[in-house]
Order: sequence, then C-alpha cells, then structure tokens
Amino acid sequence: MFDLTELERAHEIVGQAVSPTPAHAWPLLTERLGTTVIVKHENHTPTAAFKVRGGLVYFNRLKRERPGVAGLISATRGNHGQSLAFAASRYKLPVTIYVPHGNSVEQNRAIRGFGAELVEHGEDFQAAREEAYRRAESNGLEIVPAFHPDLVLGVATYALELLRKAPDLDVLYVPIGQGSGICGCILARDLLGLKTEIIGVQSTEAPAYALSFAAGVVVTTETSNTRADGMATRIPDADAVAIMHKGASRMVQVTDDEIAAAMRAYWTDTHNLAEGAGAAALAAALQERNRLQGKRVGLVLSGGNIDFDRFRTWVMPEATGAERMPV
Repeated sequence: MFDLTELERAHEIVGQAVSPTPAHAWPLLTERLGTTVIVKHENHTPTAAFKVRGGLVYFNRLKRERPGVAGLISATRGNHGQSLAFAASRYKLPVTIYVPHGNSVEQNRAIRGFGAELVEHGEDFQAAREEAYRRAESNGLEIVPAFHPDLVLGVATYALELLRKAPDLDVLYVPIGQGSGICGCILARDLLGLKTEIIGVQSTEAPAYALSFAAGVVVTTETSNTRADGMATRIPDADAVAIMHKGASRMVQVTDDEIAAAMRAYWTDTHNLAEGAGAAALAAALQERNRLQGKRVGLVLSGGNIDFDRFRTWVMPEATGAERMPV
C-alpha cells in the first residue's frame, strides 16, 4: 500500500498539525497486568483520536492532485467525522458529515465546531453511510470512505512513532472499527522489519471483523449494538480484511462490561479518559493477562471522545472499592 519513504513523508504532513503523541509506561497498569505495558496516547491529538492523522494525509493529496473538487462527504459515529472536519478546515474545503440519529451529542458538536455541515440520518452507521453515498452521487461530491489507502497511510504514522520508540514490543493490541488503525500498525511493523505480534480487538456486540478474520473473507452482521461507538461497524472492508488476515496474529472479543472496567482502570491508573474503543485494547489485555506474563505489551488508546452522560451511566455505576470514580 505504501513504502517507508511514503510513510515518513506522511509523518511530516501530519506533524504540521499534530505533534507526536506520548507513549508512556504506566507503573499502575504494569502492576495491574503483571508485565510491562506501554500505552500509545492517541487521545492526545487535536481531535482526541487517532483518525485525525488519516484526514490530514487524505486532504493533502486531494489538494495537490484534485484541487477542483466541489466538496466532500462522509459518514461517521464521531472520530472519522472530526478528522475530516479538522482537515477540511485547514485545507479550506467544504465537507458534509452524516451521522445516525442518537449519535454522540458532544461528537456532533465537535464536528460542527470544526466547520463541517452535519446531517443526522438513519438508526446506525451503515444507514448513515448509505445515505451519504446516495447524496454524493446526486450532488457530485467526493465520498470519503471510512477505509482508504490515504487514511491508512495517515494513521500508520502513530504506529511509526510507537514502534520506533519501542521496537522491542512483543505484543500490540489494537481496537478495530473500520480497520484503518490495525492495518496501519501491521504495515508499519512490516516496513520496519519488526516481529511484534499484532492483535485486533472487537466488541462481542459488533464482531464483523473478527468473524471475517476467522473466515478469510468478508462476513457481515445484522447489528452492531455495542456502546463503544468507535467499534460499532457491521460491514467490513474487503481490503482491510485481507491485510488483517495476512498480518494480524488473532482477534480478541471483549464485552461492554469489560470495556467499562478498562475505562475505569485507565482513569484510576493514568488519569486519562478513554472512550469505549480507546479502552478496548486494555480490556483485551486484561482478559488475556495470564498469557502476557514476561512480555512487553503495547496498547493503543485510540481516542478519548465520550459524552459525559454516557460515561456516567455506563462506566461510573459499576465502580466499586479502590476503583470508585471521584464525583
């Protein structure tokens, strides 16, 4: 999909707007897991999520190669839309973002805040995406898919940062929404010639990629009812499935309750707020704690965008004892 020179150039493009994000070894997480843990903090970007990197690279190529485009359109549950809105504002291009009804109020506000037109349509991401494609065709707009080579190239820059800082990681857990993050990690690892085992993380309520990985072909699901919005996809991208099938070690599925416990652990152990998808990698590592002993473990905290009401109703009521959240 790209070579190391292209990846390094993409890192320069991203770096004009996004500083390298931290990769910290947290003592309390190490104690919790019983082994060395390094967290890549993609919740520390200007949009509080990793996807901003992909949007910047996508718009950079668009501006250079297709400057006459009338406008762009896409669909999202949040972070992808924020990424495109942020990049569009920097490159002074109009963008329309479709979201499903009931989408995160705070994500919607952030997308509008970066200057995008936001339209609510349908009951889930897939319905919003299909309507965005219809409008793109009827209005002559360029559709930006959730998975695209330039998006993967952009988000792979966080893997480049992490793996150059910690090339001795034995295992790296990566949450999966539409697949750009884990594919970027796989490709960056291979370009750097490393042996890090990359493990995808899916929700038990939205397991389309885990099912596709097992089958080696695209497998869809009828629902994606996880409260972790960033993982709520039900129709995988075939190219993403092919990259994962070739380069990922395996998939781990985690429940919403396990994700909530990981969100509490991030707060108590690091004082970082993680959204559902952002906490999924830690949830998977906690599930597999016994098999990780003696290994150096990497976790991608992919984002920190969660509505306060959802955090309060989903995460806080389950907190007990030493993990109780401050009010």
